Amino acid sequence: MVDLTKLKDDITALGEKVKTLKTTSGTADNKEAIDAAVKELVEAKRLYADHNNGIGVDGKPYQEQLSKAQKKAKAKAEKGDVAAAGPEKQEKDQDSKNAQKKASKKAAKKAQKDASKDDGDGAEPVEASQPAAAVAAAPTPPPAAAATAKPSPAPTKAAPVTTALPTPTHTTGAMVVRVSPGQIVVNPNAPLTERPVCAVAVAVLTNTILDWTLVSDHRSRHAVLCDPRGGGVTVVTGDRAMARHLARDTALWPKDDAASRAAVDSWMDYAASLSVLDSTRMVQAIAMTLHHALAPQQQPQQSYLVGHALTLADLALFGVLGFPTQVEDLQRVLETLPEHASVARRWITMMAAHPGLQEATQLCLGAKKNAEGVFDASRPRMEPLVSGMNALEGAVAGRVVTRFPPEPSGYLHIGHAKAVLLNDYYARRYQGRLILRFDDTNPSKEKEEYQESIVVDLAKLEVKPDMVTYTSDYFEVMLGYAKQLMQQGLAYMDDTPQEQMKVERENRVDSKRRNQTPEEALQFFELMCSGSPEGASFCLRAKIDMTLDNGTMRDPVLYRQNLTPHHRSGSTYKAYPTYDLACPIVDSLEGVTHALRTTEYDARNEQYQWILQALGLRRPRNQNFSRVNFEATLLSKRKLTWFVDNGYVTGWDDPRFPTVRGVVRRGIDIAALREFMYSQGASKNVVNMVWHTFFANNKKEIDGKAKRYMAIDKEKHTKLMITNGPKESDFAFKETTFHPKDPDMGSRVMRLSDTVLLENVDVEGIEVGEDIVLLRWGVVKISKVTDGLLEGEYIPDGDFRKAKRKLSWIAQVKNNCPAILYEYDHLITKAKIEEGENFEDYINPTTMATTDVIGDAGLVTLKEHEIIQLERRGFYRVDKPYMGQGKPLQLITIPDGRSKTMGGLAGKLAHH
Repeated sequence: MVDLTKLKDDITALGEKVKTLKTTSGTADNKEAIDAAVKELVEAKRLYADHNNGIGVDGKPYQEQLSKAQKKAKAKAEKGDVAAAGPEKQEKDQDSKNAQKKASKKAAKKAQKDASKDDGDGAEPVEASQPAAAVAAAPTPPPAAAATAKPSPAPTKAAPVTTALPTPTHTTGAMVVRVSPGQIVVNPNAPLTERPVCAVAVAVLTNTILDWTLVSDHRSRHAVLCDPRGGGVTVVTGDRAMARHLARDTALWPKDDAASRAAVDSWMDYAASLSVLDSTRMVQAIAMTLHHALAPQQQPQQSYLVGHALTLADLALFGVLGFPTQVEDLQRVLETLPEHASVARRWITMMAAHPGLQEATQLCLGAKKNAEGVFDASRPRMEPLVSGMNALEGAVAGRVVTRFPPEPSGYLHIGHAKAVLLNDYYARRYQGRLILRFDDTNPSKEKEEYQESIVVDLAKLEVKPDMVTYTSDYFEVMLGYAKQLMQQGLAYMDDTPQEQMKVERENRVDSKRRNQTPEEALQFFELMCSGSPEGASFCLRAKIDMTLDNGTMRDPVLYRQNLTPHHRSGSTYKAYPTYDLACPIVDSLEGVTHALRTTEYDARNEQYQWILQALGLRRPRNQNFSRVNFEATLLSKRKLTWFVDNGYVTGWDDPRFPTVRGVVRRGIDIAALREFMYSQGASKNVVNMVWHTFFANNKKEIDGKAKRYMAIDKEKHTKLMITNGPKESDFAFKETTFHPKDPDMGSRVMRLSDTVLLENVDVEGIEVGEDIVLLRWGVVKISKVTDGLLEGEYIPDGDFRKAKRKLSWIAQVKNNCPAILYEYDHLITKAKIEEGENFEDYINPTTMATTDVIGDAGLVTLKEHEIIQLERRGFYRVDKPYMGQGKPLQLITIPDGRSKTMGGLAGKLAHH
């Protein structure tokens, strides 16, 4: 096997020999020596190319060199071809060139004019030029030690700039594309190989990806980055140039190791040179190069091109292959490899499986809305996104971790239900994990009772977390991070009174303690954590920037003293972290990838990321969604507690309450609840939903599975004597299906009798001779009408279609089931309580009503939680089953979105 490294050294030596000979005074012998050396050099170059898949030592496809005579003959032949084409062809070619030149000037002039226009924000245009890629063969690089990567500071907000990008041909005018500081522009219609995957991978690997906003712009023919760091605005065009720019001063392009940095540069130039090859020759060339670089003779195999960690060199070469992290792309590349290219196969497979590179690929794919890659052939395909939901940014199947972090200080309500259902949906769809974390950092409010209730309520919502954790498990870790912030000069201890601190923050005034030394801060911190009275007045504050418009960034409180024993750790700790400090730290430590939060936390996202950057921790993504609000509904724990304490409700599971257990008891179907929450999921608009809409959706879900029964008002009914009907003693019955549209649900029997009970409202205005239909039985012709009593004859072959009244009924027999129907209304009468208003001024005086009914015998078999329909009345949930004499069946009315009950049987309250 030819040693390409040695051969390359020989070629270099031969080149120097030729130069030396040419500078020597000319003699016949010297000319012969030059010819011989040139011939030997050409033969060596040809041999190198033959064993390097056609790539020469300069990194370009090898071409035989022509002598001066050969070049002259070739030029003459080309000139002759043009002349032979005739004057018409020459004229046509010249016209085409002139037209192209004219169009180019026109486009350039228009672009210059557009770029110089004032767009209203005072932004000045910045020219971005396409950097030329250097072409050089990469030597086998020496190993280099890995450096530690530090996150770059987040880009500061600045005025948008306009960059003039070259057109695809680089010969015509420019296309103007608007790019703002902190943005990476991606063309969503470009193939993945033309998107900035390497640059995005650098940002992912250096923990700075969240400092950048990926923007889709189909007009941009090139990837563009606008970097506002360093006090100015830098616009970089092209994936490799962007990657090199972002990798500065990181382990991916080590600044302090000149040899490693030079090796990385060589590999990047080599990667750029391969673009002239077709895909097959390129893969084969890379395979041979990797074999020599990663498995040199008599040396241990390497995993990375430079040193012992992934660098920009690996990213550049992997990018030339098309960044094949997706299953289909990887398979295509592996199939192109030579049969014995085991080293290349190992390296490519390793790179393709890297989580950071898969995330970068997904981020670039996501430039086209909801486009998702497949990175693991062994995993089942993800389900399509349900209506209303968007893909998680940068999410890869199998690697998504979400969390639901309730504070155990109350019962879950409908707003919490949305949060947990969205987190559960994404964890399941992406085949990841859902963490239930109890945010138990405030012992003054938390109780074991609430913690247990949350577990029960999640079961009601059919949510099964993959793991249960507690923020209190990290108290010791949190102490360490708090001290780290103080040691770095990023936090200080403050004893400013709370009200004064609030005023100072509003007025952007620094605390008198802000400039204390780290040693002083640590001393006061220990005093606070000791539980001493002297330390009670102190709290730990982050040292960010009191001048910022974002109020949450004006030195927020991170730690406070609290002597109340904790329900899990007892009196071990005398000070506790705030949610603002604890949440980002624990999210990072527990591997959360996407922290879903309501839009009320929008302003706190910047604070969340600042804390993680300050501590050098991995940064999860914040994804916000709107909180769910309903008209005439209060979600405040304090206000709901007031209703409980003042006896307006029976408890936290009262059907009038918006708690999870309250709405479930009201008859909310979990599938309907999920669908409703998903439909609102992607929206960030906070609106007051109306219960009518929600219950209408709920009705669609329960309608198909609710068994049908009948019941008649115990007090307000009329008897109908059927002259030819069966006697009670005959025990006559009729079999009927539970659901008229679904016979598979089974059937039940209905008792028949010569005396049946009808609703008073149904027989108002009834006349002798009128045909009525007794549902599920048949037609009866009325023969007599008196107060409180009707008589009629059963018509076996009566025409159902001609009868106007189709009525529910109950046979008057001994084994009927007594039942109580419960109806509920809103606790307050106003749709929305405005700021400054007292909700107690809008208390609804009547929020519950009951109706005693006589139901058919089949109702005695019902169990708690079953949902049924009483025909022509509505849907009901079984709150308490029939337990015998004096313990009737208790049914809770489930609103169906209509203003009145079905069939005209009005209830006693408005149906909300």
